[in-house]
Amino acid sequence: MSATRRLIAVVLLVPTLAAVALWAFAWPAARTAPRDLPLGVAGPAAATAQVEKQLARHEGAFEIHRYADEAAARDAIEDRAVYGAVVVTAQGPELLTASAASPVVAQLLQQAVAQQAAAEGAQVKTVDVVPAPAADPRGAALNASVLPLALAGIVAGAVVTVLGLRGLRAALALVGAAALVGLVAAALAHSWLGVLTGDWWAEASVLGLSTLAVAAAVAGCAALIGPAGIGVVSFLVMFLGNPFSGAPSAPRMLPEPAGVIGQWLPPGAGTTLLRSVSFFDGAAATGPALTLVWWAAVGLGAVVLGAQLKARTSPAGPATERREPALVA
Repeated sequence: MSATRRLIAVVLLVPTLAAVALWAFAWPAARTAPRDLPLGVAGPAAATAQVEKQLARHEGAFEIHRYADEAAARDAIEDRAVYGAVVVTAQGPELLTASAASPVVAQLLQQAVAQQAAAEGAQVKTVDVVPAPAADPRGAALNASVLPLALAGIVAGAVVTVLGLRGLRAALALVGAAALVGLVAAALAHSWLGVLTGDWWAEASVLGLSTLAVAAAVAGCAALIGPAGIGVVSFLVMFLGNPFSGAPSAPRMLPEPAGVIGQWLPPGAGTTLLRSVSFFDGAAATGPALTLVWWAAVGLGAVVLGAQLKARTSPAGPATERREPALVA
């Protein structure tokens, strides 16, 4: 490629990447709003009918789940079936939230329900069923962990590729690096900062698995298609996985199909799984856990397969000379 063509390529590539990055990060942030957000309504059917009617005015915002009483609504919140619930009592409406699931959603529900109650001259009592940790009430630290884990995975996969590790050695290096990242991250986030409050080893496992899912994908893609695979997976993780993860708010707060796509990628699945393990005793952890395991397994499988394919296509070494037996006179 001539110098002029390289110059044109750089001039066009940089603004293109900048435009894609701005679209990927700014579009979900600018369109953040509740979309079929799971919300419970508890109490006698006759008493909750008016509440449901008022919530229905927010067209497409809430997905209503009905519960018999406050205890059932609390269980649903703790199981991560809903983000909150409006309980109709004799003393007036009561709002149950879970700021640990999403401080943004909890605040949104408070505003929406309080406005409706104020229009009727009533006050709403708010109870945070699963509160965010005192050290991170806004979830900022947990949100900030998405990018470092993604970068750690990209770096691990790239380093393994650049160093020329193949097959089982590469797989062991990836698993070992991810495990250490999980231990260090848990030590920082749980033991030092106190922003995670669940089982320490479970959190370390989730952090390590999130890193391994990205690292294995990077190294596996590079093993199959060459160094360009590093760029492909890095682009996918950084420009789609991070902004579509829903970490700052919630997947149901992102425009479609960003929220769904984000949960298929390691950053989104890892964030959802970490919230479940750290704050909800593992509730609703199966889906995101399987997503991360799938990424890690496929990536490691690609690493091993790529090494085998390369070994078959590599030229054979010099043939050993065959010695003819000497004739004895």
